[in-house]
Amino acid sequence: MNPSAPHSNSYSRHVVMLATGGTIAGSALAVNHPQPGVYKAAQLSVQQLLVQSGIERHLIFQQWRAQGYVLEAEQVAQVDSKDMTQAIWLALAHSVQHHLQRPEVAGVVITHGTDTLEETAVFLQQVLAPAKPVVLTAAMRPSDDLWADGPQNLLDALVVASSDLRGVLAVMNGCVYAGAEVRKWHPWVVDAFGAVPAGPMARVHQGQLSVYRACTDAGVLALGLALLPPPEQPWPWVEVLASYAACSARALQCLVDTGVQGVVLSATGNGTLHECLEQTVGEYLAQGRLHLNQVLVATRCAMGGVVGQPSHGFPTAGNLTPAQARVVLMLNLMQCGDS
Repeated sequence: MNPSAPHSNSYSRHVVMLATGGTIAGSALAVNHPQPGVYKAAQLSVQQLLVQSGIERHLIFQQWRAQGYVLEAEQVAQVDSKDMTQAIWLALAHSVQHHLQRPEVAGVVITHGTDTLEETAVFLQQVLAPAKPVVLTAAMRPSDDLWADGPQNLLDALVVASSDLRGVLAVMNGCVYAGAEVRKWHPWVVDAFGAVPAGPMARVHQGQLSVYRACTDAGVLALGLALLPPPEQPWPWVEVLASYAACSARALQCLVDTGVQGVVLSATGNGTLHECLEQTVGEYLAQGRLHLNQVLVATRCAMGGVVGQPSHGFPTAGNLTPAQARVVLMLNLMQCGDS
């Protein structure tokens, strides 16, 4: 299927859909021995996804087109998002930037897997800080599921991408989340996403957008694509280490001994760390084996962030998840030239 043909309306505005795979393009029929709940992600191309979703036959889509909007579609990657790579992030960021610079483009929709959506969202927001809406959407059920949630999420994403909102956003199950706040906090229900600290910033219902509050990312300066290394050059090596009962510092010691460039500590509670980790990080900082700009503390708690400054004094990631904090720390190290 070809993207929707342009209208003769001289005020036509384009929305570009960039596909990267994920469950939204997944299929249960692609499994050799089908079982309930078992499917393969990233099976449909963006053209096949548009056909199977049936959104172009929906009244909301027809009304959207009647307002002068045109849909373009482009395949950037085809991957289960658990296997997301830095190379795909790089290609996606360049593609988003290219289309946003086109004056006729109102916004961009990115179809994505749910598993790492929160990481891609914070990456794009930090690098591009777009002045137009860049909307990530996904699905918890594959495209051929009896109750597939992808088609409605796609329609909602088009509505948001055509709005006056700005920045990187995520649209799932009728909720609109700021890119730096969104997180997946359930493994299989349709209502699997939330946002910290304030929940959704808007909702979409029957094609109507209701905005509750401004995006917290508004006004954030873009780091810029020039910050990112070329495809053949590695990004800073940053790992996530968890603090837990009966914790050991051996993993941290091994990482530092083998040249890790950054460590995100997935902390308990409000950024607290097991004494062995706190002590070892403190010793490495005193010895110069680690520097403060190489350490970031995030909480492992699903529904909150680190508030204030924990007693250990290490830098914290605020409301970011440990996975998001890893993305931010990599970008911070690139800024410092530690890649």
